[in-house]
Amino acid sequence: MMTYPSPVKAFGNGDWSLPGIANLHSHAFQRAMAGLAEHQTDPADSFWTWREVMYGLAQKFTPELLHAVASQLYVEMLESGYTHVCEFHYLHHEADGRPHANASAMSDVLIQAARETGIGMTLLPVLYMQGGFDGRALNARQARFGHSVDAYLKLLQNLRVHETDNVRIGCALHSLRAVPEAAMREVVAALPDNAPIHIHISEQLPEVEECVALRGARPVAWLLDHAEVNPRWTLVHATHLDDSEIQGVARSGATVAICTTTEGNLGDGLFPFGAYVSAGGAWGVGSDSHISVSPVEELRWLEYGQRLITHRRNVASQAGAPSTGLNLLGATYASAAASTGFPENRAEVILSGDLPTLVGATEENVVDRWIFSGNVPCVREVVVDGVRWVESGRHRNHDSVAAGYNQAIKTLLA
Repeated sequence: MMTYPSPVKAFGNGDWSLPGIANLHSHAFQRAMAGLAEHQTDPADSFWTWREVMYGLAQKFTPELLHAVASQLYVEMLESGYTHVCEFHYLHHEADGRPHANASAMSDVLIQAARETGIGMTLLPVLYMQGGFDGRALNARQARFGHSVDAYLKLLQNLRVHETDNVRIGCALHSLRAVPEAAMREVVAALPDNAPIHIHISEQLPEVEECVALRGARPVAWLLDHAEVNPRWTLVHATHLDDSEIQGVARSGATVAICTTTEGNLGDGLFPFGAYVSAGGAWGVGSDSHISVSPVEELRWLEYGQRLITHRRNVASQAGAPSTGLNLLGATYASAAASTGFPENRAEVILSGDLPTLVGATEENVVDRWIFSGNVPCVREVVVDGVRWVESGRHRNHDSVAAGYNQAIKTLLA
């Protein structure tokens, strides 16, 4: 396990400064369905039945509704301490699959929401071409996700004109089941050398079983054998790994984006954290479906999940680096540049030292107390590129964005 320098800086007034935290995996539109898939639809409810609920909501989104929901989400991220988002975006077209008159309309509103709220963005338009490893066509509710390779590369090219100091355009391959091997190779070969590449992989056991049956290998093993996986790659979830895959990902330098609250909500399973970090693997966190929007909760439940299966405490601590919280947070900082494509962190999060949660905190325990002392919001200010977007715990656009979101939800749920 690596050790990390303390990111904490004390102010004379008792407040504490930390760098901003990167959220490595986001589907912005899914914030609108948080809590709406908790009624049983099948005695064997799973990710696959949840996906049907998600598809139903996804059909209703227009660019205007997506802008409203994404804006609310990004405000919530900033208020919680996330200052950068990797947006894994696949709602490309009209609900019936026809391209919008402006083919990048849905991507454009995400960039607009990021700029208006101040969050840094790595936009990851998704290539989604087939409905499974067997090459079956997309179904009607997946039609708005789909692209040919040529259309997808054209979309990326058109979006790169939006790149600025606070917006990057990367690439997302939805999953091995949704992207044929030849298409993966063609797209990766066409990308700029510095473009981040993200992919869902090994999230669900049925996905692993289908990959073994039809491609003759487990998903991560297959990817390592068929692609030049390196530090520009982020493997999202990678929940189900065998020992050789753990070692292979760690050697590659790729980052695993662990999305603990979503993985728990969907019943995905627990990432093999102990073995992976012992192998020197890089990792970060994401809020994915946004059942929770809190880096504190992602990190806390990453640690708690490991405690539940190992029957011991402070799993992320180590000799010479005893603070569990500092180790967890340090790893998220260490992986951010490779996953986001931003070489430096230009954001600062100020924690309120006068809250009961943090009164009397020291540099050695302030992060532990922030992560493991409950859910009281401790973020007082957030500054991105010199602009104070959050003050006294509230985003400068909190009220106006919330009003737009509330109207969007009424429309979506009507």
